[in-house]
Amino acid sequence: MSKADVKKQFKLDLDVAKAETVATDKSLVKPGPEVFTPEMTVEQMKTVATNSLKTKVLSSKKAPKPKGISIFDFDDTLARTNSNVLYTMPDGTTGKLTAEEFAKDGDKMLADGAVWDFSEFNKVVDGKPGPLLEIAKKIQAARGAEDVFVLTARAPESQGAIFDFLQTLGLNIPLSNITGLGNSSPLAKSNWIVNKAAEGYNDFYFADDHTGNVKAVQDVLDVIDVKGKVQQAKVNHSK
Repeated sequence: MSKADVKKQFKLDLDVAKAETVATDKSLVKPGPEVFTPEMTVEQMKTVATNSLKTKVLSSKKAPKPKGISIFDFDDTLARTNSNVLYTMPDGTTGKLTAEEFAKDGDKMLADGAVWDFSEFNKVVDGKPGPLLEIAKKIQAARGAEDVFVLTARAPESQGAIFDFLQTLGLNIPLSNITGLGNSSPLAKSNWIVNKAAEGYNDFYFADDHTGNVKAVQDVLDVIDVKGKVQQAKVNHSK
């Protein structure tokens, strides 16, 4: 798929999602009494309501209210842990991957038939602060944590353990803001970003240790109409 095709598809998905969001706001489809007149037919009223909705959507695109969001990966970004992903290959081979290896090789191994066991990866084993924890805490101190999110390749079942661990470090991200994708594909993270843009976020900060994830998100930010900054977390594994 060419970059133009990607841009077209993302724009389509974003416009549809935004329109659906706006359509749920009943205040936008309730023109005041001065808009409808007793002489109007039902069809004319429908036309006025539809045009009013379209105007609201176009107006929101022209002058969007700034809405910032900060998204952090968990492993090797907010935290360092010894949690591993266990796997079994079709030939019966078993083994384990670190968080870094899972992010790097998980997609290919899945295509080769790997079956994952996230039982250990759903826990925070030997957790320590990661390289960008202090940045997240500074954001929290300045603006609160309502729009701070954790987006991890870990499974959804890891949500509680991540929440509890971050609390011990003084990072109070809401439980509902912690998303476990259960998927190591960079596309999974970039798709999540598109959905957040459709919710109205238009100023993104994204941090992750994996080059593929950083690039995928940067590519998305380049083709949708939002501000954005990405940062790759660097871990000194000798420490």
